[in-house]
Amino acid sequence: MKNTMLAVLVEELKKSGLQAAPDDPSNAQPQDVACDVCSGRKLKAVKSCLVCLISFCEKHLQSHYESPAYAKHKLVEPSKTLQENICSRHDEVMKMFCRTDQQSICYLCSVDQHKGHDTVSAAAERTERQKDLEESRENIQQRIQDREEDVKLLQQEVEAINSSADKAVDHSQKIFSQLIRLMEKRRSDVEQQVRSQQEREVSRVKELQEKLEQEITELKRKDADLQKLSLTEDHNQFLHSYPSVSEPGQPADSSRINIRPLRYFEEVTAAVSEVREKLQDLLTETWTNVSQAVTEVDVLLSEPPEPAEPKTRAGFLRYSKRITLDPNTANRRLLLSDGNRRATLTEQLQSYPDHPDRFTVWAQVLSRESLTGRCYWEVDWRGKGVRVAVAYKTISRAGNSDDCRFGFNDKSWRLNCFADKYEFIHNKVDTDVSGPPSSRVGVYLDHRAGILSFYSVSETMTLLHRVKTTFTEPLHAGLLPYEASVEFIELK
Repeated sequence: MKNTMLAVLVEELKKSGLQAAPDDPSNAQPQDVACDVCSGRKLKAVKSCLVCLISFCEKHLQSHYESPAYAKHKLVEPSKTLQENICSRHDEVMKMFCRTDQQSICYLCSVDQHKGHDTVSAAAERTERQKDLEESRENIQQRIQDREEDVKLLQQEVEAINSSADKAVDHSQKIFSQLIRLMEKRRSDVEQQVRSQQEREVSRVKELQEKLEQEITELKRKDADLQKLSLTEDHNQFLHSYPSVSEPGQPADSSRINIRPLRYFEEVTAAVSEVREKLQDLLTETWTNVSQAVTEVDVLLSEPPEPAEPKTRAGFLRYSKRITLDPNTANRRLLLSDGNRRATLTEQLQSYPDHPDRFTVWAQVLSRESLTGRCYWEVDWRGKGVRVAVAYKTISRAGNSDDCRFGFNDKSWRLNCFADKYEFIHNKVDTDVSGPPSSRVGVYLDHRAGILSFYSVSETMTLLHRVKTTFTEPLHAGLLPYEASVEFIELK
């Protein structure tokens, strides 16, 4: 009876589609992409199909591997956003891309509200964007490599600073120790001289003092003899003895000690004080020089060194940048073609939709790519002339004011190229430029170093004009054709 009930329960579980135990790791959790085919408890999806627009677990995916009907289906990692590939207007898979409006569309959209727009397959646009992505990665990897080299240089700079500081401290310690020893020796010399002179003067005074004391003793003896004689009552004895005791012997130096103000060693004190004052003045003066020398220590990498500008076209091509034009910025008198790499001035207005980035009056257009780091690109033109420019994205767009016009504000730089002359303009300042005429112009940008250079390109490269400034924002390449067609060249 129990076995029969268990069999019934198992069959019911099978019918209910429970394919795994609740704690089975293959079960889809809320954060996972679930298989869209599983019924009941769903398993984790292992792949999503961009054609079917559903996700499959390992079991239900087998048909995509086994059946030839699915051979061209594109399988990707499980995705929760497959339904975003469905056009909300036509309920069709969006397999196309509108470059004019920069959005994914379905085929019906391309013949409906996007009719006349620059449209390509999503795969083709992906290929183009993939190239841009790879270029961006290359630029980022180059910047990483540059920064890693800078870090190494800075580490070397730290080591050099520490080594130089240690040497300076050691040297100053030796010099000041020598000065201290010299001062100590001079102090000792002065002390020795003073003490020696002290001994000589004291000895001389004591010698004179002893002579005077001997004289005093002799005088006292004679005074006692005279006193004794004065007490003699015998007149004859007095008269006989008087001559021998009445005349005292003359001392060697009978002069009195000259009592006068004495300075003793005050002059030495004054001389030493004068030395101290001179040393203080000297130390104050030289210390200012020493302190200034310390503060003026030059850290070599406090400002990164400017990288050398390439000298050959091959050198410039190392930094070649693929440039495409942004349809949302193009004035309606400009026709964009060749994958948005060519701009042609036309009399017929283009049916571009309104967009806040569009130049409304001046026949100008900006690149889709922002430019930083080191970049090089070339333009080829046919017609009366072209203005080749770079500008910040923040340049004004609406109206005919100079704020919107390439070269007539502080947000843009431009080179006018004509068959017989060149002219550079920035912030309304014109500069005549001489150089060989050419229908191809190369532009080199080193954003970090603040260098913008224009070259005439033919069999050789000739520098036309170079700008040295400080760029505060990423730049965009710009074109302003003058009855001409201009193209960004695909550089190999």
